[in-house]
Amino acid sequence: MDSVLATLAALPSGLLYPIFFAVAVIENLLPPFPADVVFAFGAFIAAQGRHHIAWVFLSAWTGNVGGALFVYYLGRRYGAERLDRQLAGSKASEREARIRGMFARYGLPALFLARFIPGVRSVVPPAAGALKVPVLTTAAIIGSASAIWYGVITFVAFRVGNDWTRLRDSLGGFSRTFGVAAVGVLLLGLVAWAFLRRRQGSA
Repeated sequence: MDSVLATLAALPSGLLYPIFFAVAVIENLLPPFPADVVFAFGAFIAAQGRHHIAWVFLSAWTGNVGGALFVYYLGRRYGAERLDRQLAGSKASEREARIRGMFARYGLPALFLARFIPGVRSVVPPAAGALKVPVLTTAAIIGSASAIWYGVITFVAFRVGNDWTRLRDSLGGFSRTFGVAAVGVLLLGLVAWAFLRRRQGSA
């Protein structure tokens, strides 16, 4: 396990940061891609390699906001219904209606809060576009929500990554089990994503 971590940690920043950026972009285009799980593991690896926490965060944050604004543009130009169906599958209309109801009742704060709701967050950008929310307002809402979301993930991942040696030593004989469990969680997340994508495609 340690050799695998060392190999991944040795990846150059010129490769690692674009990966974080791409993962965060894909979250907006192919939900429910487990971007949070992949990024958290990647940020943990980055901490092992002593990569700078600010650049790790910024690569994911800019990718997430950029991807969301691209989908916002598509929703604004072509309408959210067809686009949402591609992003959220058979439940697209239900999720869009939920966001529209929240927006009608609570206004702009509803879009901010919806970015933290699993299964709904991916529909927020195209819905905001279809609702003709100004682009700067949308960018501020999505940008602030994404900063909180990825900021917390980055901080926790780096905190664990920086203390990994001490944690591993304190775990003693359990370090291997803990490492296998961490990899298992990542694999389960990827399998769950593939299953949900296949189920949505057949719906």
